[in-house]
Amino acid sequence: MAIIGAILGDIAGSQYEFGRPINLDWKNCKLFTDRCYFTDDTVMTLAAKLAILNNKSFTESYREWGRKYPNAGYGNNFETWLRYDDKTAYGSFGNGSAMRCSYIGEHFNTEKEVIEWATKSAECTHNHPEGIKGAVVTAMCIYMARTGVTKEEIYEYAKKNYPKDDYQYSVEYKIEDYRKIYQWNETCQGSVPVAIRCFLESGDYESFLRNVFSLKCDMDTLCAIGGGIAEEFYHGTGLNNDYLLGHYLNRQLYRIVEM
Repeated sequence: MAIIGAILGDIAGSQYEFGRPINLDWKNCKLFTDRCYFTDDTVMTLAAKLAILNNKSFTESYREWGRKYPNAGYGNNFETWLRYDDKTAYGSFGNGSAMRCSYIGEHFNTEKEVIEWATKSAECTHNHPEGIKGAVVTAMCIYMARTGVTKEEIYEYAKKNYPKDDYQYSVEYKIEDYRKIYQWNETCQGSVPVAIRCFLESGDYESFLRNVFSLKCDMDTLCAIGGGIAEEFYHGTGLNNDYLLGHYLNRQLYRIVEM
């Protein structure tokens, strides 16, 4: 389930989102510690799932669950949007639209549906073209991984959307390059292709997480974005999902994962 890969990625990355040690031993460090916690990435991922299952608008579901968990770490503009019912989409291209769409790639069975629902999931807040693209590309990569597409085909799809000529952090760059040039970035165009590259150079779910850990990045969100792709491609995380979800999520959120 991509949603599990995304949520566990969020939790693992949370410990280093704003305070990654300069000399972090990313190859050997513990992935889950007592510094980990779920963030807005998890809350909004589950809100998106409930919007689909309960036939609610994404706007309604995001606001309902965001208000239940007001201290989950939302960006300033999104937090304002959550608070006031009359606030409309605000032209964002932040990576929030990409981190919350894993269930879409997991749930729908045609490319048309995935693109349509990923667009809907983004445009109520992140209605900038890059904000919508980030959600669509993430959900499509999850769908492709789930339906048996090769890494090379996923790469070609991502490269078409994030070519080196147009994007500073194109999927065409390798992780070795990113370790030298990448700067902390919370935009879709600065997060989605990098998360995809971390997946492409991984051998399993854990090595995907460690690839993200090797970068000075918005770590929980990159782990969430690529975590859904990695989980579907490798047919699981190789971790004790039940224990980890039960440990870091409260019962209310865990029930939504299990639905």
